[in-house]
Amino acid sequence: MSNQTSRLIPVSRWADFHPWPPIGGLRHLIFNAHSNGFDAVVRRIGRRVLIDEAAFFAWADRQGARRA
Repeated sequence: MSNQTSRLIPVSRWADFHPWPPIGGLRHLIFNAHSNGFDAVVRRIGRRVLIDEAAFFAWADRQGARRA
């Protein structure tokens, strides 16, 4: 059994937890995941697309994004 330390958030519920990026921007990142490194953030389980919250913020930090 793995030790889960990160929350997996469905794309459709991302805005319930975080104001940025908007869902449209998130879908754009997912669509281009293989070219922008975002594939490290996305988890696909069946047809569901989930965002690994901790991996997202690590990815954003690597991109030079600043947290408020």
